[in-house]
Amino acid sequence: MTDKNNLFTPIKLGNYDLSNRIVMAPLTRMRAGTGNVPQAINVEYYAQRASAGLLITEASQVSPQGMGYVNTPGIHSPAQVEGWKLVTEAVHQKGGRIFLQLWHVGRISHPSLQPNGELPVAPSAIAPVGNAVTYQGLQPFVTPRALETSEIPEIVEQYRQGAKNALLAGFDGVEIHSANGYLLDQFLRDGSNQRTDQYGGSYENRMRLLKEVTEAIIEVWGADQVGVRLAPSGSFNSMSDSDPKALFSYVVKELNDYKLAYLHLVEPRVDGNDTLEEPCSDLTSGFFRNFYDGLIMSAGGYDRELGNQVLASGEADLVAYGRLFISNPDLPLRFAKNAELNPYNRSTFYGGDEKGYLDYPFLGE
Repeated sequence: MTDKNNLFTPIKLGNYDLSNRIVMAPLTRMRAGTGNVPQAINVEYYAQRASAGLLITEASQVSPQGMGYVNTPGIHSPAQVEGWKLVTEAVHQKGGRIFLQLWHVGRISHPSLQPNGELPVAPSAIAPVGNAVTYQGLQPFVTPRALETSEIPEIVEQYRQGAKNALLAGFDGVEIHSANGYLLDQFLRDGSNQRTDQYGGSYENRMRLLKEVTEAIIEVWGADQVGVRLAPSGSFNSMSDSDPKALFSYVVKELNDYKLAYLHLVEPRVDGNDTLEEPCSDLTSGFFRNFYDGLIMSAGGYDRELGNQVLASGEADLVAYGRLFISNPDLPLRFAKNAELNPYNRSTFYGGDEKGYLDYPFLGE
């Protein structure tokens, strides 16, 4: 791989010089404190993993309406900003870079998690299959309320304010979560978007909200400090589209014009939390590389060897790791030494305390 990129080839991302191409993927862990405020264990968790070329935080709701899981952090209150500020300071003290992932879950919520017990909102009144994670345990998803056209500018403003708050909290940039069946993804796909106004129907209309959100956030941060995450092949959270290849080809070509910091793509080897035995489609980073000029970050089922392969091929420029980073806070060092990895414990992925969060050993411990 002498003349080709690998996981340890430095790369320039916007104004930042990253020492490696190993990214910590956004990972919902459901360990925020009271008021959805990042707490001391979250500070230590991110600081432990600061040797990544880039850290992307767990998804953080841009408003109370955007919340869909218990104990997930937000970025809409002063207390949340102060909590995140402790995280960014700790990561920067370790020499790391960290982006915040901005999130609105849309229909993947429950009235018990919503202000005043209201219905979750969505592009259309179509209920997903499955259960919401509430403070009373798992409860079936309800049929959401379709957003009125007049309400959509307020959604854009929620994202804009979240981006401003991320700036106040000291982040190095932000990532727009438009994957995994959450609100922006719901607008993109015709399985969840059956609107007849300017936000439904054509690809242009279904992408309108993502473009408006992206443009609002670029006004706050500048394009080279903003990433967008897509899962073109994903069906997680009851997502479907009649022609995903045509839809996401359109979306990616449109995003190309923004000159973003990166485009973050979830590979068809994974779907939500599941690793698939066989890829579920051909909508890979390599497919989108044909018409996306900027940096591509690829996520989904990578190990050290596969990460080096996708970088050497030129199909991606950065590789995001999730579960391996959960159990190996020093993952870059282990990859550099080709050392044995700690196995992860799925039972401690979501919720809880320090167990399965802060107690995975570093190499040599």
